[in-house]
Parts: sequence; C-alpha cells; structure tokens
Amino acid sequence: MLQGKRIISGFLVVSLLLLGFGLPKNVQKKVTKEVQKAFEIESFQMDAISISEELNQKLPTKLTADNFYKLSKDDKLLGYAFIDQAPSKTAKFDYLVVFDVDLKVKHSKVLIYREEYGGEIGSKRWLKQFLGKTGGDRVDHETNIDGIAGATISVRSMTNAMDDLLQTIEILQANEAL
Repeated sequence: MLQGKRIISGFLVVSLLLLGFGLPKNVQKKVTKEVQKAFEIESFQMDAISISEELNQKLPTKLTADNFYKLSKDDKLLGYAFIDQAPSKTAKFDYLVVFDVDLKVKHSKVLIYREEYGGEIGSKRWLKQFLGKTGGDRVDHETNIDGIAGATISVRSMTNAMDDLLQTIEILQANEAL
C-alpha cells in the first residue's frame, strides 16, 4: 500500500514538473476563444516560447513559459499570443495581445476586469487603437492613445503595458529571437 502511494505521488510530481502551472482554466478558455476569433479557425497549437535569461533581462516586459506563445496550425505559424496582467486602481486585470506572423498587433482583449470602474478599456472601440502596431511603434496615453473619462488609471496601465510589450517585440526582433 505504501509503495502504491509513493508511485502515485511520484507521478503527480513528475506531471506537475512536465506540465508546469500554465494559465488558469478560465483564462485559457477565453484565450482559446479569442485566438479562434482572431484567426477564424477552430483548432490550433499554442506552444510556449522560451527566451534566454540574458535576453529576458534586457526586455521591458519579462517573458515566461506562461505568458508568451507561438500559435500554429498543422505546423504552419499563425502568429503569437501574449497574456499578462496590468494594474487598475486596486486590483489587476488580465489581457491578451495577439500578433500576426509579421508581429503586428492583430487583436487585443481585456479578458478579466476585476473592478467596478474603468472596465471601458475592454471596449473594442478603445482597443482598436492598438491594431497594426509593431515593435517600432510607441504608444502613449498623452500623445496617441485616447483617454476614457473614469478609467484614467486603467488607460494609463494598459497603454504602458502595450508600449512595454511593443518595445519587447522590437528587441526580440533585433536579436532574431523570433
């Protein structure tokens, strides 16, 4: 009996090490839906991208096995997905940015917003300001991204997160890491 328990617990440890922690199920479900919508496909593969620790230290947005993915279907590259959190007034919100094969923003979505105010940043109208942006573009809430009354903190947070991500993409491209 004791040996059986050891085998089972050993299997669980190996499974956790192999599978990692990944995205929470509720977030993964939303990411899947948004990627399907962005590329108008039913199925796809989502593989974590690993970046050297040395290069990751130079990036404004730190990349992990749980936030940056290569998207493909039948071994054909579709694009990339980045999932992260950004701060709002008292909590954090989850967001997704989908890039095409040329690393242009194809789609963005606020996946989970946890506060009463500021959720307007999740509107398609506001988020479309980021479409087509590339690593060479800068976005700023004071110059080229519209504000939203009542969502100032969230607008700044999302815009800063997007700008850091675009700079990260630029550095990855310059280092031929993608």
